[in-house]
Amino acid sequence: MFLSFEDRLSDSPLVERVWRSRSERDGAFTSVAACTWEMVVTRHRGETTLTVRGPETRPSDAFAPAGGAWLGIRFKVGTFMPQLPVEGIRDRKDVVLPQATKRAFWLDGSAWEYPTFENAEAFVARLVRAGRIGRDPVVDDVVRGRPGIVSTRTVQRRFLRATGLTHGAFRQIERARRAAYVLTQGAPILEAAGTAGYYDQAHLTRALHRWIGRTPGAIARGEEQLSFLYKTTPDRGDTLGTFAPSGVPHE
Repeated sequence: MFLSFEDRLSDSPLVERVWRSRSERDGAFTSVAACTWEMVVTRHRGETTLTVRGPETRPSDAFAPAGGAWLGIRFKVGTFMPQLPVEGIRDRKDVVLPQATKRAFWLDGSAWEYPTFENAEAFVARLVRAGRIGRDPVVDDVVRGRPGIVSTRTVQRRFLRATGLTHGAFRQIERARRAAYVLTQGAPILEAAGTAGYYDQAHLTRALHRWIGRTPGAIARGEEQLSFLYKTTPDRGDTLGTFAPSGVPHE
């Protein structure tokens, strides 16, 4: 594989994980479906940019140039930027924020220094204080399986507004990502199907083709580079857990 990854869990209530990646050579990979959005700092040939990337509801082909380096801040589901509705940046409608200096970018008329792997949480905290990032607690309740006090219709509307996805799509994508992760760790196909809650191998195959773009056998054999998959601890009440991010910026 031509992409190397490093990641760490975050103690921020808004950030799921912080990751970084490097490319050893030019290469194509499959960016798989993903439920949450992220900010990605790209460094390549002396240039630095920051991209806001939305969730993805289908797999797609992507490319990473040789010598690239990326830093990603993957936000928890339900976190959003009021000025960039999640639904509007879904499925590779990425927004590249304008460069202010070699060390900073523009956001709503202010210059912000690019975050680092070490200070990502402090960077996000500043964005929150400035009103650039918010979070809908109703989404937390839905994901964790906690009963709410608002109507089902209101829950559906707020979930879609905050995540860019329906709750059904969210669950299906998370389940497929869990199965794909288990397969990359060497689990037999039937075991992966059971772990992720599929009825049988045929059910698993259909889901992975739709959301990951590969068959269970191809994923298990590691035939092609996929975007970054990793396991996290499932939230209480959420049998699916969360499996994240989608690797490097697209071209």
